[in-house]
Amino acid sequence: MVSYCFAGGFQVNLQGQKQTGMGHTGTGLLLDNACILFNPGAMSFLDTLQSVGFGGSFIFPRISFVDPTTGYKTETVHNTGTPITLYTVLKTKKTSKWNFGLGVYNPFGSLVQYQDDWKGQFLLREINLKTFFIQPTASVKLSDKVGIGLGLIYAFGDFSLRQAVPLQFTNGTYGEARLNGKASGYGFNGGIYYKANQKLSIGIDYRSQVNVKVSNGSADFTVPSSVANYFPTTTFSTNLRLPSTLTAGFGYALNNKLKLALDINYVAWKSYDTLSIDFADNTDQLKDIHSPRCYHNAFIFRLGGQYQISPMWALRLGSYFDMTAADAGYLTPETPDENKLGITAGATLKIANKFFLDLSMLYIEGMKRTDTNLEKNFTGTYKERAVVPGLGLSYVF
Repeated sequence: MVSYCFAGGFQVNLQGQKQTGMGHTGTGLLLDNACILFNPGAMSFLDTLQSVGFGGSFIFPRISFVDPTTGYKTETVHNTGTPITLYTVLKTKKTSKWNFGLGVYNPFGSLVQYQDDWKGQFLLREINLKTFFIQPTASVKLSDKVGIGLGLIYAFGDFSLRQAVPLQFTNGTYGEARLNGKASGYGFNGGIYYKANQKLSIGIDYRSQVNVKVSNGSADFTVPSSVANYFPTTTFSTNLRLPSTLTAGFGYALNNKLKLALDINYVAWKSYDTLSIDFADNTDQLKDIHSPRCYHNAFIFRLGGQYQISPMWALRLGSYFDMTAADAGYLTPETPDENKLGITAGATLKIANKFFLDLSMLYIEGMKRTDTNLEKNFTGTYKERAVVPGLGLSYVF
């Protein structure tokens, strides 16, 4: 699996095909068993004995870079991200107030790769973060109107980084540092779902911060032999704080065919204040890295709608506005964060009695942003775009 950072920071918001088609809403409107992530409290309102759903998306991202002083231009290497979701929900009997579920999804990830000889190669050539979250979940219906739920999260993944070292070989090429490591951490996801009446539903969901730690990662250096003693092969450790997200969601059924949803995410990006890498062995040339990021908390506003054309077909549209989390002076090539507008569409086809096909499409347009990184005195204008088709299959027992 490869994910790409196109939400604020390195958050990947593609955790349900129906929800993605509606602007990635779903905290206050119950659509399917992806409520394991969007609002575990809503899971108790699923009345089927068992359901299973699997989905995936294909992210085609582009980041362009321009030096506003010299006119130098480049673009990131074209890669395709493939985040997935797997959700299953089980009710022991029809009359039970309890539902149990399991979710597997990729809420954070980053793959940014530039040409090795680009202007900013000493800051970054490539960064790759892959995460999987596994979330066993329980939900109980307290009344005909209220459900609560809680999921425990185990997160694991990989982290790698490449950047040039400003030391040249005789052929004129520069050296390189390569870091690789495995990470893991824990968290939780809790939600409350309130079905006020047949038309209005309200949800609140809190996904906790998850600290994923890399221990005994490998650090390898390719440098001229004359300075090799200053760059020994060693290990490193780092701790990446994946931010918490608080969401308030509202669902409203105008009639039997048309449903609307509004979600407001508050993402606690302030936890990502520093990128720190501690090497087990230090020299005069190889020092620990403590690079400031100074992110701030940010909102995402989401709106979506679903129209049930017939028992066989449903169509969806949506949009969202994702506010940047990076302060001026701290924009970096690894996460060239900017305000983004997302436009979404989707559909569901009932292809058999209990078998459904979900389709989604997302287009993301980043707002062009120019900034000078204060730590590295590196100036650039960044522009992001992405096209993200997706599909999913679900079976209801």
